[in-house]
Amino acid sequence: MHKYMRAIGFSKVTDRKELQKLITDVIINGNERSYTSNGNDTLLAEFCKDFTKNSENGTGFSAGIAVCGEFDSEDKFTYDYYFPYLKGIHISSEEDVSVERHAAQESYAGVCDDVRIGISLIFYLQNMIPYVKIKNSGILPVRGTTLTLSALSTDGMIMMPINKSEKDLMKNKKVSMNRSQLLNAARRGDENAIESLTLDDMDTYTTISKRIQKEDVFSLVDTYFMPYGVECDHYSILGEIMEFSEVKNSLTEEDIYFMTINCNDMIFDLCINKEDVYGEPCIGRRFKGVIWMQGYINFPNL
Repeated sequence: MHKYMRAIGFSKVTDRKELQKLITDVIINGNERSYTSNGNDTLLAEFCKDFTKNSENGTGFSAGIAVCGEFDSEDKFTYDYYFPYLKGIHISSEEDVSVERHAAQESYAGVCDDVRIGISLIFYLQNMIPYVKIKNSGILPVRGTTLTLSALSTDGMIMMPINKSEKDLMKNKKVSMNRSQLLNAARRGDENAIESLTLDDMDTYTTISKRIQKEDVFSLVDTYFMPYGVECDHYSILGEIMEFSEVKNSLTEEDIYFMTINCNDMIFDLCINKEDVYGEPCIGRRFKGVIWMQGYINFPNL
């Protein structure tokens, strides 16, 4: 059983027989189907079925299950693997993305170097079929792509926001823009920018070291984004809730929280089971938890 199935409302599905029945339902009644040749005599296929949405017209979040496999030369489908997904609606980054295949199966990981995060962001690629089509066409790399990130979580906590005035918000925005410019310059090899960033980090460390003796760490740190555990697409985050809604899984009737999170000025969508959240989500409050990051590459019209 996939660990993050409970994030989209399948916490009670623990039996292998129930899971197989669910996978069969996705294959037969999926609302989205994708196919492409893998260069051999087989046809890669992906079936997706949404089990929860926050809008009826299809413009909002949707979460469900994707089943991937292949058809052989006799048109027989062989199931390979499945994964729960959340389809986000926000553009998280416009930086270039590189993609690598996982060793064990026909699935892919994406890597995005966005200066706002400060690390190479690794995510599980949702739209595998379109990427394979483009790769087989020999037109990689594709420029001008955007990235829509989303995340599933099984453990989260709601925290109160830091009290900030309008002046503080303007100052933080200016500092963030200056830091982004310095990081971009440092990536190009600008020694002055590297030195400025080093001095800023030293000043920040000194300030926090003094204040943390009398203040709580979460009153000093507004947001953070850090790798978590040994799996490269798992992260520990603290971010501000920008949008929030509560919906039900159409099959299990379990309550699900959809949230839009602003973390280090990067915006992405998050899905979590109501039973796994400590606290009451609200716009302006902060979400702290461990996430499995997914991503959908928006390819331009080719």
